[in-house]
Amino acid sequence: MSKHDLILNPPLMNAAGSLGFAPDLYSAVDWSRLGTFVTNPVSLTPRAPAHGRRFMDFPGGFMLHTGYPNPGIAQVVRHNAGAWSRSPLPGIVHLLAQNTEELERMARRLETVEGVSGLELGLAGEATGETVVAFTQAVNGELPVIVRLPVEHCVELASHAMNTGAVAVSLAPPRGILPTQDGDLLQGRLYGPAILPMALKAVKTLTRLGIPTIGAGGVYTRDHVQAMLAAGAIAVQLDSILWRTGGYNLNI
Repeated sequence: MSKHDLILNPPLMNAAGSLGFAPDLYSAVDWSRLGTFVTNPVSLTPRAPAHGRRFMDFPGGFMLHTGYPNPGIAQVVRHNAGAWSRSPLPGIVHLLAQNTEELERMARRLETVEGVSGLELGLAGEATGETVVAFTQAVNGELPVIVRLPVEHCVELASHAMNTGAVAVSLAPPRGILPTQDGDLLQGRLYGPAILPMALKAVKTLTRLGIPTIGAGGVYTRDHVQAMLAAGAIAVQLDSILWRTGGYNLNI
């Protein structure tokens, strides 16, 4: 496989954080509906769950703050490499990093793991163009790289990713703040059908600029998938719809 090959057929995939670190082939999920599997976010060292309240409903969706807990790259590879090699789906590992050194170490480690067909780079909501360039350069190597950009800033950041070697961009959930009943403010990622208009606009704008884009955000029905593809997305990621249905509702 060429470094620039990215298999997205059928053009439907799970979003990072929605279906675990490897496909569970003994589950009730119809994996034939997906063209690619994306892992939960993985960091170089273990990350603990976020403290305090992590979930709040709002009209049209919900807010979630998890802290992206995971056991670190060494444990993830040790426990999932076999499943990746046996998986009928190409596997994309989603990487989190605090700095370029961490990213480079993880990317080089994964280049030798059978069943890993690509990398998705997760960036913080406050990422700048300079950050996108530096982090994309660090992860760029033998595997195709998708850069997951904050949907609120994807238009101004996408060209930085593509010019530094990414093969496509994907869309991270928008972030927001909601007041709790006790007067505190909860920050987190926003999910639900209410996100679809923002995500569709981003896909349409990016594809008009010639940016290969994987659409995500607010996709809950077959019509939503088709709308993303009609807007120019090369593939569509499913996120919270999978949590709502236990990962079984892939036939949308």
